[in-house]
Amino acid sequence: MIAVLALALLAASLVGVSVRTRPARASDLYAASREVSPWWNASAISGEYISAAAFLGMAGLVLAYGADMLWLPIGAAAGHVVLLTLVTAPLRRSGAYTLSDFAAWRLGSRTVRHAVSGCVVIIGWFYLLPQFQGAGVTLSVISGLPVWSGGVVVVLAVAALVLSGGMRSITGVQAVQFWLKLIAVVVPGLIFLAIWRLQNDADVARTPYFHRPTTVTAGASAGIQLTTPAVVAVRGVLDGRRHHGERVLLAAGTHRVRSGARLRFPAGAAVPHTSRLALLRGDRWATPFAGGRNHPLAATYSVLLAVLLGTMGLPHLIVRFYSNACGRTARRTASLVVLMLATFCLFPALFGALGRLYTPELLMTGETDATLLMLPHRILPGLAGDLLTILVATGAFAAFASTSCGVVVAVSGTLSQGFGGGTTRFRLAALVTMAVPLVLAALTCAPQSTALITLAFSVAASSLCPLLVLGVWWWRLTPAGAVAGVLAGGGPATAAGLVRILSGQRTGWLGMLIEQPALVTVPLGFGVMIAVSLLTRSSVPAHTSRAMARMHVPEEATSERPA
Repeated sequence: MIAVLALALLAASLVGVSVRTRPARASDLYAASREVSPWWNASAISGEYISAAAFLGMAGLVLAYGADMLWLPIGAAAGHVVLLTLVTAPLRRSGAYTLSDFAAWRLGSRTVRHAVSGCVVIIGWFYLLPQFQGAGVTLSVISGLPVWSGGVVVVLAVAALVLSGGMRSITGVQAVQFWLKLIAVVVPGLIFLAIWRLQNDADVARTPYFHRPTTVTAGASAGIQLTTPAVVAVRGVLDGRRHHGERVLLAAGTHRVRSGARLRFPAGAAVPHTSRLALLRGDRWATPFAGGRNHPLAATYSVLLAVLLGTMGLPHLIVRFYSNACGRTARRTASLVVLMLATFCLFPALFGALGRLYTPELLMTGETDATLLMLPHRILPGLAGDLLTILVATGAFAAFASTSCGVVVAVSGTLSQGFGGGTTRFRLAALVTMAVPLVLAALTCAPQSTALITLAFSVAASSLCPLLVLGVWWWRLTPAGAVAGVLAGGGPATAAGLVRILSGQRTGWLGMLIEQPALVTVPLGFGVMIAVSLLTRSSVPAHTSRAMARMHVPEEATSERPA
């Protein structure tokens, strides 16, 4: 209850800040009147980039899959370097409000606008779904409330922030929330590391085991794998038989537990793994490409390609640079973002490694997203653990709220601009944008938050990234080529995401490509866009030379400044 009250006070204060910056005109809704300073804007961008995947999911993936996952935080920071190098300043000089506006301005085609708008909506929904799921996990862990309630809390907070003032309203909130999230990982991280060193605990790379007698509740029916026999007190259905607390000798191998079953393991017992996670012992966990995933080398290259190129196609990040005054300040903003994200990304790997020591039962339940939320009480029982849990939970909800706000503003801006703009259409679009993923979060059993986020990156890298890179740097791009490339790259990536959400994990090459499709869909998007543009070279827009000059000539060298 203390944690819930703290979160309620935080939400009330942030809503109060946003209400005091109520907008007076439409430009405030979409781009905060283009008056945001580089430092403030970089903090806001970093705040909305650190989503459920970065704050909770990354530690869980390191716990489950080990060193393979360390490429994700590297790609997160490096993606902004690519963004800074290729598109930041030219895109800001275009003067467009949204990615759809840029596509229509650059190519003069309503068909291109509609294709881009569809991609923006799909990416936004893929991004919002894990925010709502992560909020449900967080609220359930700290308060015992139903999982669905967390998504409702986030939706209400986001609605209050976005509907009150759009981009201007959320900028200050997101900037403050970035520093709150940084404190929420730095302070616990340093404390956990110090305690671990003082305790001189076991090697992180050893096979996970229970340090003390531990009761694990199965959140869903699943198979569990035991590497060694164990005597376990069971209450519930195990291997088709109902038990009432008696001790049962479980042989090594696979056993089936029904949802709600409670198993109490003795100290020293090896931690079983859910059948959804590969068993990684010792050096396999600490060594890259040692297993645990389908074709780990190809999967790593695919996810790196998605994160590096998908960053520039995330609509809620790109729209942020329109709130800078000019291309030069947009570049400065992107540079600061790289430094801020690199600092934050030092800590998820630490939490994942500590989770292998202190919360190994999550490898059995599969709820690895809860690693950071459970560490405070495992390492520091009592009041100190309560206070750190409050801090971590507050940072987690700040992650859900700030990212959700940015996505909702970007998607709502795209939808409302397509129907003529205006504050009323913007607010209606915001409600629709939040409603769809909230319903999906309640109806589907989606994968871990980071898996969903990387699907959003894959769609962005396969569709909007080719459009932006070629639209900014290649004058021969045509409307037909743009539409064909967006559909050829974004269509298969979206289909892979839906299959992943609705049918679960698969094995082999097909499973790897469904989980991480960018290795195929990114070259497909670029290739089709270039090929079709060359075949339709006669339809290059007449204003292309003027548009290219506007994007690449610095503002101080021309009297024409971006709107």
